Formats: sequence, C-alpha cells, structure tokens
Amino acid sequence: MTATTSSRKLGSSDLEVFPLALGGNVFGWTADEDRSFAVLDAYTAAGGNFVDTADVYSAWAEGNRGGESETILGKWLQARGNRSEVVVATKVSQHPDFRGLSAANIKAAADASLRRLRTDHIDLYYTHYDRPEVPVEEIIGALDELVRAGKVRHIAASNISAERLRESLDFSDREGLARYVALQPHYNLVSRDTYEGELQDLAERSGLAAVPYYALAAGFLTGKYRPGTTVESARAQGAARHLETGRGRRVLGALDEIAAARGVPVATVALAWLASRPTVVAPIASARTVEQLPALVAVGELTLTEAETARLDEASA
Repeated sequence: MTATTSSRKLGSSDLEVFPLALGGNVFGWTADEDRSFAVLDAYTAAGGNFVDTADVYSAWAEGNRGGESETILGKWLQARGNRSEVVVATKVSQHPDFRGLSAANIKAAADASLRRLRTDHIDLYYTHYDRPEVPVEEIIGALDELVRAGKVRHIAASNISAERLRESLDFSDREGLARYVALQPHYNLVSRDTYEGELQDLAERSGLAAVPYYALAAGFLTGKYRPGTTVESARAQGAARHLETGRGRRVLGALDEIAAARGVPVATVALAWLASRPTVVAPIASARTVEQLPALVAVGELTLTEAETARLDEASA
C-alpha cells in the first residue's frame, strides 16, 4: 500500500493508512455515482488512501437493496486503476440477503462483496454487528478461512462488547488463527461512554487500532447545527438532538473557541481531538460533496496543544 507522509500504521497489520478514513455510507444514498466519484478523486488527490464501506450500504434508502456503496466504489477502483493504492474496508452481517455471522453467511457475503468491489481481496473485513448467539469459534474460523484463501488481508470487529472481543482474541491466539487488528467503535466528542473504559483498555492492551464511526456525530461536530437553524440533511434529526444536551452545547462552545484561534474549521478540531485519543488511528467521516472534504482531510495537519485537548476533554466529560 502506498504510504503518505502522515500515514499511520493500522494496529499490528502491515497496512499504512491516511489519518482520516473516508466513509462510503453516502455513496448511492445522498451522493450519486458521479458525485461519489468526484469525492473519491478529491480524497485520494489529497493523499487519502483508506475507504470504509459495508455490504448493507445503503439498503435503508428507498429503492435500494444494499450493496450500492460497494458497487460504486468497485466501479471507481476499476475506472481509476488504483486498487493497489487504496485500503478498502467493508463489513458483514447486515445486508438483507446476508444477515448474521454464521460461517456459511460470512463466506457467501464476502464473495458477494468481492464481486461488487470488482477486486480479488478485501484489505480489512469487519464483523459489522456482533451476534452473541454465534460462537466466536465459528466467526473467527470462517474469517481465518477467508484470510488463508487470500480473499481478506486482515480482520476487524465493530459494535462488539469487551467480553466478546476478549473471547475472540483469546481464541485466535490459542489456535493460531487470524486475529482482529482493528476495532470500529461509535466514538466522538459527544459520545465517549460507549468506547472509553473497558473496551478502549482492551484495545490498547491488545494492540488494536480504533477506527471510530460517527466521528462527527452525524454532522453535529461540523458546527453547522445551531439553535434556531434548519439544516437540509438526511441526518439532521440525529445531529440536532445534541443541541438539547449540556454536553453538546459545551463542546460546541469549546470547538468554536479553538477553531477561531487556529483559523481552521470546527470539524477539523473535532477530528483532531479524536485522532489524538489512545488507540485511535483514523476517524471515519463522509462527504457528500467535494466542498466538504478539505475540513476532513486537514486532520492530518492539525495537532492540538495540551491546553486545547484539556479544554475539549473538560467540555465533553
């Protein structure tokens, strides 16, 4: 994989990734194929090399069946001829036709993702949502088969409890099978509780890289949601609810201060805080338009001072 000057190593893997993963959830949903291609072109032109998608994106949109994002990404990779330069991450368990984490389903879903992505391998393959009713032995066993077959380079987990993650890592170590190298938690300045604590501690002890989703709290941490304003966005309702909390308003105030002092967008400061947290290698953020990208990719250039970090820690506590 091509490494950029600001690239970071993804856990114990051999993957070098840009410090901002581009979220593919908007491809085929709020961004059509042409707009998605433009965003992907601009992201890679800025040095980006890490694209995050899932087989289910975007089954929730009217007229979609799931797989739309992977299909667009696959077309773009083929059109640009740059597959070897892009770290492609996708996920299994939520596609309407491939629900769950049974061994048979994991393998069938991976093959379907490979077809849509028009590639012979997935760089990072996540279990999207854990299924506690499926033994970790079955899940890891199936993922290990994909790695041995060359269809998957590295495996990762998302939306998993510390207990199940520990069981999975212990089983991999005991049996000498493929081991999770990354974790994708819900984590940002206004949602710290789901990751900080037991899960983060386990990730740190186990050498796992965190690649947080909802890094900008569905757009709230871009600063565009303010009291009395209306934002035209498919995610507006989820983002605006943070205005109703003391934490949300405190965080926005602190972000405004730091962004103004540094002369950078609010979103860049929010991502820089996240990128500086223990275990975090690359927050995920998506862009519907090319115009939204500069504030995101600038995270690699901004290092917060101890005082700025402490200010944000306090506001978000």
